[in-house]
Amino acid sequence: MKTQPIEILVFGADTPCPSCVNGPSSRETADWLEAALGRKYGSQITVRYIDIEHPEGEEETAFASRVLDGEYFYPVVVIGSEVVAEGDPKLKVIQTKLEALGAVPTELR
Repeated sequence: MKTQPIEILVFGADTPCPSCVNGPSSRETADWLEAALGRKYGSQITVRYIDIEHPEGEEETAFASRVLDGEYFYPVVVIGSEVVAEGDPKLKVIQTKLEALGAVPTELR
């Protein structure tokens, strides 16, 4: 039985957050996560970038407003309904969460 891939949401903006001016943009972070996690977990995961200036749907809009109000530093990485990382996401923390949700590295499958 094929299970649905785990969706990783990356909320951010095209302009870096004020404290992240020397870091990658949120979109670059989403692309990096997609490449790095895609190599490790293959089709078990998907990464979706959400522009906080132009969210779609009620849930995305509500969460984007929290980011815009300064509750979180972007980029914010959300898996399920849990914020897993913000600002400068750490790959190991995200991988730990994915594996807790059942993702298995492709070299172990």
